[in-house]
Amino acid sequence: MESNNSNNNNGEKRQVRVWSDGCFDLVHFGHANQLRQAKSFGDYLIVGVHTDDEIALHKGPPVFNQEERYKMVRAIKWVDQVVEGAPYITTLDTLEKYGCDFCVHGNDITVDANGQDTYRYVKEAGKYKECERTAGVSTTDLVGRMLLLTKQHHQYNDDSDFATKNYERTNGNSNKLEKNGNSVRSPWTTISQFLPSTRKILQFAEGSNEPKPGDLIAYVCGAFDLFHVGHVDFLEKVKQNADYVIVGLHTDVVVNKYRGSNFPIMNLQERVLSVLACKFVDEVVIGAPYKVSRELIDHFNVDFVAHGLTRVPADVNGTDPYEVPKSLNKFINVDSGNELTTSKIVERIIENRLEFIRRNEAKEQKEIKIYEALQKIKSLNQL
Repeated sequence: MESNNSNNNNGEKRQVRVWSDGCFDLVHFGHANQLRQAKSFGDYLIVGVHTDDEIALHKGPPVFNQEERYKMVRAIKWVDQVVEGAPYITTLDTLEKYGCDFCVHGNDITVDANGQDTYRYVKEAGKYKECERTAGVSTTDLVGRMLLLTKQHHQYNDDSDFATKNYERTNGNSNKLEKNGNSVRSPWTTISQFLPSTRKILQFAEGSNEPKPGDLIAYVCGAFDLFHVGHVDFLEKVKQNADYVIVGLHTDVVVNKYRGSNFPIMNLQERVLSVLACKFVDEVVIGAPYKVSRELIDHFNVDFVAHGLTRVPADVNGTDPYEVPKSLNKFINVDSGNELTTSKIVERIIENRLEFIRRNEAKEQKEIKIYEALQKIKSLNQL
């Protein structure tokens, strides 16, 4: 990354203001990673989020409405300011209005309704910088998982079972939306396997610290699948009652046992990064036990265990997974004030199945045209 040091006329360090914008629909760790990288280019990150009407015009119907998307982006810990209703095509006027030095976007292509690069004006003016697109995830891919009810993205405890499923995921095409009679795929839409690493987890965990002496520590656990605004509202309420919030994430196998179908839609490693990016979360327990034990409470010095108002499926032996914190008088229910659930998001997708398929196919067609044009220019330059 480039240095973000910049001095004013008095020799003092000047704040470098960065602009980044997008739809931020079905906000996932790929969006969060783009904003993490954008923030590293400067000191203050302003994120523009497009309206529903703008997205429908240029791309197709969003899954989340604009108010939900505004709140989701505000909850990402690297974001300093959100601009609601940002224009779909980024101009110099927008950068100047918010005092931004340049715009940062991933190294894929975003096109408008006419198939033109939405960042063409800032690129021509030299006010554009690129960061690495996060491989292995996209809104298009997540929609595909919901429409096709696939399980290839799940992680398995048994090595042989995982190897079989991993082969199906990387060599099959059941998790892709098929294109009618066109084998050409956009390199930006086509999804490669997500390969997690300790470095990536450390990047997302930046800013996290150990609890301080005297801190009130809260523990919550669950799937936190398709991390959404309902989760954000819940965690914000928990954080209002605690100094330090620990989130325990259940494994894919456990989630599938109590949710069924092809849940979770996002696998454990994907969910870890999505939750870590939330500013109301201080620590994540990866593969937390379904039943909250006395050992877990003592190990993390938990003062209270919180759960929302949703139904709690019994443990495999028929017992209440929260019976221990309840017996210790360390359990509370927290009303998030938001009724959105992962299941309701899936219902939105299924109800509008054909619309989303058309949206994804149209998006890829535009990307293919841009990519082919770029390849032609590259070939001519090499002559």
